[in-house]
Amino acid sequence: MKAKPMVKTLAALLGVLGCGSVVAAGWNEAGGEKDAAMLLTPDRERGIAVYEVCSACHLLEGWGLQDGTFPQLAGQHRNVLIKQLADIRAKNRDNPTMYPFALDEQIMAVAGFHKGEIDPAQLVADVTAYIAKLPMNPENGKGPWNKLFPEFAEGKKLYDKNCVQCHGEKGEGHDEKFFPKVHGQHYAYMLRQFEWIRDGKRRNANPDMVEQIKNFTDKEMQMVINYVSRMPVPKEYLAPSKDYQNPDYD
Repeated sequence: MKAKPMVKTLAALLGVLGCGSVVAAGWNEAGGEKDAAMLLTPDRERGIAVYEVCSACHLLEGWGLQDGTFPQLAGQHRNVLIKQLADIRAKNRDNPTMYPFALDEQIMAVAGFHKGEIDPAQLVADVTAYIAKLPMNPENGKGPWNKLFPEFAEGKKLYDKNCVQCHGEKGEGHDEKFFPKVHGQHYAYMLRQFEWIRDGKRRNANPDMVEQIKNFTDKEMQMVINYVSRMPVPKEYLAPSKDYQNPDYD
């Protein structure tokens, strides 16, 4: 399937202020759209169609922006993607920029369906499976301190003490436990999310992480995220070059 970005529809999508039909839940309660999507068999062609909406911000490759405005989604664990998308749709995670793009009518329309013709959870399953298999950006946005700086070593110490248990020694995360991959993510995006979680501004944050990082200073936060941003990503997850273009779109 070949598709082209829906540039002409962006202004209309950004202006949509309607409410979603998904009921808000806690950090990771069982049931609801999240669990439904996890159990559904994804369809790649529908995933390509739905992702066309997402690409307006996250780019066709799923790489987001190095300045952290939009995160890299490519290669992220599918269950993590499902949970975050379901939370945004349920208004359990505040994202006013993305929310209009994630409404039922938007994702159904771009996939060629009308209300009642397909369960929106199926489209969530489709698009997240597609994103999870996209190759990652080999040149993610990195923090200011390389291995020659003491801040890099301090960041590693902080990571080993506070983050390894959930995100893994190599930043690989854990799909079944909804712990995201952090290697390869943009420094500025992670820094913003870390600060919001620390300061209680991200409502769907894992309460264990909130507790773990609540006493981090700003400098400690910068050092640990700098270290994470410089973690090597396994070659098999990376695109062949920074000039890679998603062949599913033309």
